[in-house]
Amino acid sequence: MLQKNRAAIQKEIETLKSSAGELFNSGSEWIETNGLGGWSGSSIIGCNTRRYHGLLVAATKPPTERMVLLSKLDETIVVNNERFELGTNLYDDNMIHPNGFQYLISFTKELFPEWLYEVNGIQLKKTIAMVHDENTTLVLYEVIKAQQPFFVELLPLIAARGYHSLQHNYNNIFWDAEFENGIFKNQPYDGAPNIYISVPGATYNHHPAWFNKFNYSVEKYRGLDFEEDLFNHGTISVELKEGDSIGIIVSTENPAGKDAHILFEKEKQRVSALINTSTNLPSNFSIEQYLTLAADQFIVKRGEDLKTVIAGYHWFTDWGRDTMISLPGLCLSTGRFEDAKKIIAAFAENVSMGMLPNRFQDNNEPPEYNNVDGTLWYFIAVYKYMLATKDEAFILTEVLPVLKDIIDWHFKGTRYNIHVAEDGLLYAGEKGQQLTWMDARIADWVVTPRMGKPIEIQALWYNVLKIFAELLRMNEQENDAAIIELSAAKTKESFDKLFWYAEGNYLYDNIDEHNGYDKSLRPNQLFAISLPYPLLGGDKAKAVLQIAEEKLYTPVGLRSLAPDDIHYIKTYGGDVYKRDSAYHQGTVWSWLLGPYIDAIMSEPGFVGFDRLSGKEKVKKIIADFTYHLNEGCIASVSEIFDGDAPYHPRGCIAQAWGVAEILRVIKEYGL
Repeated sequence: MLQKNRAAIQKEIETLKSSAGELFNSGSEWIETNGLGGWSGSSIIGCNTRRYHGLLVAATKPPTERMVLLSKLDETIVVNNERFELGTNLYDDNMIHPNGFQYLISFTKELFPEWLYEVNGIQLKKTIAMVHDENTTLVLYEVIKAQQPFFVELLPLIAARGYHSLQHNYNNIFWDAEFENGIFKNQPYDGAPNIYISVPGATYNHHPAWFNKFNYSVEKYRGLDFEEDLFNHGTISVELKEGDSIGIIVSTENPAGKDAHILFEKEKQRVSALINTSTNLPSNFSIEQYLTLAADQFIVKRGEDLKTVIAGYHWFTDWGRDTMISLPGLCLSTGRFEDAKKIIAAFAENVSMGMLPNRFQDNNEPPEYNNVDGTLWYFIAVYKYMLATKDEAFILTEVLPVLKDIIDWHFKGTRYNIHVAEDGLLYAGEKGQQLTWMDARIADWVVTPRMGKPIEIQALWYNVLKIFAELLRMNEQENDAAIIELSAAKTKESFDKLFWYAEGNYLYDNIDEHNGYDKSLRPNQLFAISLPYPLLGGDKAKAVLQIAEEKLYTPVGLRSLAPDDIHYIKTYGGDVYKRDSAYHQGTVWSWLLGPYIDAIMSEPGFVGFDRLSGKEKVKKIIADFTYHLNEGCIASVSEIFDGDAPYHPRGCIAQAWGVAEILRVIKEYGL
């Protein structure tokens, strides 16, 4: 069980009060998602600290165009004319009001997040869940103990804006609202979704007003606008007594005739089935089970029939690179083969000039294709899908022609000067473009340009050729496969000749005819060992793994740059410029634990471990990582961390490839 007790909650309050200094930490958060790209989430103490926090964040055109509709639903307990406010909000000058956190006994996360409040002899448990495939949030209250009846008064605070923006009181939100048969309804403005709040047996008091100057401490630290005004139409009140349980539905769809408890039980059964556990008995979940539940949050609909992967919450949409790296862990390790097939098909439909989209955008804008590696990772995902499912009909009939088109474009050249060079290595890059996963750019400054022949691109390209040749043989195209094998051999020969940095005893990170050989010690060289078809073996592979362990490994991932490099930045934080400057200059990335463990667990003797000693080593790596599930976003994996201890979680609170890669190696190696 992942839990925060009263002492831990007090630390969360201290975190909230702290100034935005160098070691600023946003505190613990929770998130529930709906399979459409929407979510419900906040800090565990109930204070929204991000613009992205909200009780109902709806994907209006799944999986994109997310809107924060209902920001909060603050509760007040009224007993004997005394009022006890359970909400917590942050305003100017670090003023916290009300102080509802003082009544919070515990926060727990197993299947769903749960809060236990105690006030004036009343114990009230709150549970939040989302309905799969709906923009609907469920809030359930259970009265554990109460000496007498009392009222719960609910204050809906409406944002009704795009998830990247903020609301202000000079904007027009319609003040009118309907309340009938326990259902509140408002359309904030023309063209906006309706907001419904169903509270069975409740009464409603209409007194519209703006609540001003909510402060979002994380946005302030990130150098962004951080102050918001929220609108309230009135209060909803319901009387409860000991033993009562009431279910509230917050939705963009009319909840008339629906029962929150029935919807919750259905969702509980769906989620329990993901981890093969009983819905009735408490469990001490394993890291594998928690990550399986977390994996479910990233797999979402794209259109009517296809699936895709949200790269990270809260601000990413679906990215080609992230999706393909994540697919084996999210789908294949969890037995979701049909979802994997739909994701592969969705991206096949969007291949252009031999390239997968780098990302799909909001607001019906066309996909962006500014990446070199996402397309190459597609081959890895297809190959692993093939190994897991033996689905030859789909791969050879529907996917192989797409792969051939990709190969052809890379040989003749495609966007951004991506082409196979005379030496058989893959060249990529134009000035001002960032094409690899190390893709931070500030205005016209590409922080880590890596134009030329990046190390991991060569490892991926070699694997692309080997995989394509294997699929051609499966399709009885032996002559074509032989030609591709010759190209793969040429790639390996050139790699062996050019990429070993003898003085450092590791691999160059990039080779470029204009800028020479890049000696930066980065984790990208691990892909020469960890992919299905390794480029490196023997003593050189051992040396690469050893130096990665000594200088890049941390308990939560691998640093993106060695600490003794002059460009190393130990802390990720501050405004956009500072953050993007640090993004790949020492910042730790959780997803890199996957290839690191793959390298350790490769063939016996390949990098100096036999299977038994290697497995014991990676078991410790996973054990040392597990503490992170109880910080940051509870029961999920953060995108990045500071390069130096104590490795504060940063970036997206829940990242697909971080969850996927750790889950994949746990399942793949039986950890």
